[in-house]
Amino acid sequence: MPTKGNSARKEQIIETAANLFSQRGYMATSMRDIADSMGIEAASLYNHISAKEEILHEICFSHAQLFLKAIDEVNDIYFDAEKKLRMAIQNHVEILTSNLTQSKVFLQEWKYLNDENRIEFIRLRDRYEKEFTVILQNGEDENLFQAVDKKFAVLNILSSLNWIVEWYKADGAMSPTELATKLSDFVLTGLSKPKPF
Repeated sequence: MPTKGNSARKEQIIETAANLFSQRGYMATSMRDIADSMGIEAASLYNHISAKEEILHEICFSHAQLFLKAIDEVNDIYFDAEKKLRMAIQNHVEILTSNLTQSKVFLQEWKYLNDENRIEFIRLRDRYEKEFTVILQNGEDENLFQAVDKKFAVLNILSSLNWIVEWYKADGAMSPTELATKLSDFVLTGLSKPKPF
């Protein structure tokens, strides 16, 4: 059973690795690089981590579960589609900005998961995208949103949201909440039906 100290050490290894993966890429980072960055022997890493793949798996799947839990909660609430979409965007932005380094690895390095894990990761990603499609369909059914190509719309929405890991700064001018509001306003401008005069 892992102790609190071992758990903290593992988290430190994962965070150090995430920084290196985001800077150099997963394939260009070795376990020795991670150990050197922490000032320890590479052999010491194996007391906490079985392989580099385990670190990538931990980052990718822990993030995937956060996103799925958040979108499931949104779609379980009895709100109209506009409120649901705003909440889904808010949650997405908050998860990304809570740890920008790991979020960047999650978005960019997942393709280096082994075959079995990559297939499962894509399945979870597809499920997440489907839940956004449900919101858009609800909006159309409620006569709030225009009829659009929903798959194309969802990919555009998520691409806009995910791009923030490239430029967002925690000490910048906008808080995550302010950023989510601006992004929601922008997305809804393109989706919402014109209000009748």
